Amino acid sequence: MSATTPVVRGAPCWVSLITSDLRLAQDFYHGLLGWEFRPAFHRKEYVVAYKDGAPVAGIGALARSMGFPVAWSPYFAVESADKVSDRIRERGATVAVGPIPFGPGRVAWAADPMGAPFGIWEGYTEPEWPVRRGPGFPSWIELRTRDIFAATIFYSEVLGWDTEPPERCDVRYTDEQVIVRIEGRTVGSLRGGALESAPDPRIRPRWHVYFCVEDVPAAAEQAAASGGEVVTPPEETHHGWESTLRDRQGGLFTVMSREN
Repeated sequence: MSATTPVVRGAPCWVSLITSDLRLAQDFYHGLLGWEFRPAFHRKEYVVAYKDGAPVAGIGALARSMGFPVAWSPYFAVESADKVSDRIRERGATVAVGPIPFGPGRVAWAADPMGAPFGIWEGYTEPEWPVRRGPGFPSWIELRTRDIFAATIFYSEVLGWDTEPPERCDVRYTDEQVIVRIEGRTVGSLRGGALESAPDPRIRPRWHVYFCVEDVPAAAEQAAASGGEVVTPPEETHHGWESTLRDRQGGLFTVMSREN
């Protein structure tokens, strides 16, 4: 996450996996998505994944030291991590860690009022990341929550979606979901149906990350052969082929064959 061009405030700017064993995670995602890895920010427990020379995502072995579950989470660009952290707390949510210096910027890890983890990032971002799409790259993020309207109000107020002009940020309800568009491009959605008390992490509120692959059935086979789990077998949807997978340490994500 280093460049010279800031993105629109409140836009998703990165995804990162908090895991327990960095080497296991690197082996799994190298085999599945073709990622290569480089150490980042002078931290031995954090690497940046690259695809075709472009930064794709981060992986940090922070689950044990910080008491976090193994999970993928999105990060949202903010002008001030301190101010946004205050807004998060004022609205009944939690800032678990930070804001703290992290490489060329500052980061905080938080959870919304319904328990879904997410990150905020103050600093410059990689301009290629939010626009470059193809196999091995993130293609979609989706909040699965209990009350999408309450969640939409929370994120709009915290991230400034409600103060950006419509031509830069558009948030609207359609087809039983809330769609978020940044500078004319659809970047994510919010859906209902999750339950805070559900014992199954697939049902609890969370941000869910999708990655693009060329062949979803082949990716599902590769994940299983690498010690992961096929949670939802490959199926054809109106977005294309999809399959929800779990990596070797329990991180949930979905692969899809067509870009959103």
